Amino acid sequence: MKIPSPISTRKARLEIVPMIDIMFFLLAAFVLVSLTMVKQLTISVDLPAAIEAAMDHTPDPFSIGVDSEGNVFVGTERVDLPELRQRLESRLQRDPNTAVTISGDTTTTHGAMVSVLEFVRACGVHRVAFAVRTRSNEGAGATPPAND
Repeated sequence: MKIPSPISTRKARLEIVPMIDIMFFLLAAFVLVSLTMVKQLTISVDLPAAIEAAMDHTPDPFSIGVDSEGNVFVGTERVDLPELRQRLESRLQRDPNTAVTISGDTTTTHGAMVSVLEFVRACGVHRVAFAVRTRSNEGAGATPPAND
């Protein structure tokens, strides 16, 4: 004889609605995080800060990095100047309005940065910019040099 239990037996249920809510929350979180990520296309350098810096959202920038020893990099690959000329010329053939971004370490000499700038201009690039990190105006203490 089977004795009935005073505790009712219920079948376990798998609730899918809370699982869907969690998946949508995770999806939204990943989308928001990915929008704030910055794509770094060059070597890691300690950029100098500038008060008047603004973000430039070019779709396919050509990034050149100059390290503290004056070595030139395209992306993360070290190149010499003839190879840099070849890459710039092939890029300019595809898009004559190619924008070039030069990023240099804070310890990179001014002469190294200027020589890379002059080389890029000699290759026929007209849109050249230096990469800097933004700095707030408060407490900066830096004033632009006076024009004499």
